[in-house]
Amino acid sequence: MRTISTITAFAATAALALAGCAGPAPAASQTAEASAPTESKTLTVVTHDSFALSDELKQQFEKETGYTVTYVAPGDGGALVNQLILTKDSPLGDVVYGIDNTFAGRAISQQVVTPYTPANLPESVAALKADDSGRLTAVDFGDVCVNADSKWFAAKKLAVPVTLDDLAKPEYADLLVVENPASSSPGLAWLAATVGAKGEDGYLDYWTSLKNNGVKVVKGWTEAYSTEFSGSSGKGSKPLVVSYSTSPAFEVPKGSSTSNTEALLQTCFRQVEYAGVIAGAQNEVGARKFIDFMLSRDVQADIPGQMYMYPADTSVELPADWQKFAPLSDAPFTVSAEAISANRDAWIRDWTATVIG
Repeated sequence: MRTISTITAFAATAALALAGCAGPAPAASQTAEASAPTESKTLTVVTHDSFALSDELKQQFEKETGYTVTYVAPGDGGALVNQLILTKDSPLGDVVYGIDNTFAGRAISQQVVTPYTPANLPESVAALKADDSGRLTAVDFGDVCVNADSKWFAAKKLAVPVTLDDLAKPEYADLLVVENPASSSPGLAWLAATVGAKGEDGYLDYWTSLKNNGVKVVKGWTEAYSTEFSGSSGKGSKPLVVSYSTSPAFEVPKGSSTSNTEALLQTCFRQVEYAGVIAGAQNEVGARKFIDFMLSRDVQADIPGQMYMYPADTSVELPADWQKFAPLSDAPFTVSAEAISANRDAWIRDWTATVIG
């Protein structure tokens, strides 16, 4: 790559030197052609490992575009951004979905995505923008909250905790599993919740209290929720887990009117997930089409049932049971995107020293 760049730079210098006797500049059409977006018959979509869409919709996209589509999932949302940065000289694919608002600043500053804004963007989607660069487009959002296994607490005759402070009380020792914020977007979102709640001067003291109370840290959401959490199909040993306010909607037994789990709505941070065209994409045209596809009404309506998130286009009808089982928090903890971008690395470093050691 360095050799190619050197040759290119030399050629450009030579061209400038000869400009005075080389005749008129290239026609406008030639310049436009040189800068036209790339396109190929294949499209590689890079996602986090919780990405899911109905097979019918995936097939519909392939049929409408004629592309052969491959999906690559290098890990949780944090791992996804890390991999995009590590491979930016040899990109993993053409389009990415799953960069969230806690990692968006890093992806943008590292220029792993290029500007693209779909036409006729719904107002609710535009309102969720990461910044003014146009490099990321909101696809969905949700509240990252602690979830409780209601049946477990009922069986133990123990009250379900309500607040962040409750989680550090002795009666809830060894019950909570969280994701590592260095590798997990929900983990970082919940770390941001604790910063928003306790402030820069108090969040590490809070985490010290959780550590002393036996909090367990795992790499990502899939391991935390599907393996460690007692209220999911994995039937793990931990009745408290950092997940989403929507998760209880998917723990309602068939024929039941109640969920086996509940979200603690006083422990939440609002997460937004974005899609973007990967810098250096071999199929930039296809990448743009995929982002448009993710904002189509069919896909937006599919997101709640597939990925447990609210569609960014709020005009799309939600599943009937979400009002009861998947409410958003009335007052999620907030931290500005600028603050997250400026302090994320320091927060993770200090959190790691405090909690992991």
